[in-house]
Amino acid sequence: MDTKKEMALYDVVIIGAGPAGIQAAIHAARKKSRVLLLGRIERSSLYSAHVENYACVDGVKTGHELLEAGIAQVRQFGAELLDDDVLKIHQQEAVFMLDLEGGTTISSRTLIFATGTARKKLKVAGEKEFSGRGVSYCVDCDANFYRKATVAVVGNASAAVDGALTLTGYAAKVYLVSQELVASDDLLLKLKNSSVEHLTGTWVKAIQGENAVQSLLLENGQEVALDGVFIELGAKGAMELALEIGVQLDLDTMTHIETNKLAETNVPGVYGAGDITGHPYQMAKAVGEGCVAGLAAANFARKQKAVA
Repeated sequence: MDTKKEMALYDVVIIGAGPAGIQAAIHAARKKSRVLLLGRIERSSLYSAHVENYACVDGVKTGHELLEAGIAQVRQFGAELLDDDVLKIHQQEAVFMLDLEGGTTISSRTLIFATGTARKKLKVAGEKEFSGRGVSYCVDCDANFYRKATVAVVGNASAAVDGALTLTGYAAKVYLVSQELVASDDLLLKLKNSSVEHLTGTWVKAIQGENAVQSLLLENGQEVALDGVFIELGAKGAMELALEIGVQLDLDTMTHIETNKLAETNVPGVYGAGDITGHPYQMAKAVGEGCVAGLAAANFARKQKAVA
């Protein structure tokens, strides 16, 4: 797919290429919807796993073997695939607009969140101790708490760059710490033209402070005084994207989105499937919810087109 060209309106866009997203794409495409599956199978928690408890699959199968077979099915049924990260989502009347890392904006009548919920951790001294006291994993959630402060974003991909750029509208000083930054030319140009100070070729050794974060100690020996650090490893998290369009979280955990038996969220046209909806974190649950979400989204999109 040529992401540089203007894209037509999709019926269903699915964020996440794990078992839930793949199954949703298969069922939505079989309903003759125009479907786009966004993501990389390598990011699925299933990719490096071994499966021996899935009905009708004999013996032990590797996760990447199952996911690759699923992607082949997605293509067979006519869905499109795109290896790109979502940076922002907003709603324009009855259509959802998704800004992608590559600089393209796509639109869809419905969305399915199937990204999982696992937060990648730095696993350094001070990270756990200062979580909620200067360590955050969500720029969109917590940026407002750091007005006129000094902050750092840690990460090597698009979410880190986007987070750092967002924080320039709040914080007095923003650092970006990365070993080797991999992002689109569009994002890198925005970073170059911004006030963000990019500390590259090094990584975080420890997060330091007393009652709250006070500094970062980097592997190159540099110590950076600051008030907060945002850890953004990989693509933008599902929670941040969902919150942008008003999707309600599970109030008991605040780490999952709330859905009903039809995989619907509180926002019409938005669905959830797989680990993002809560326990158990099993492939069987993810596939079942993906089926429900794919069918429901395709039906919603068809009704939308009928009244358009």
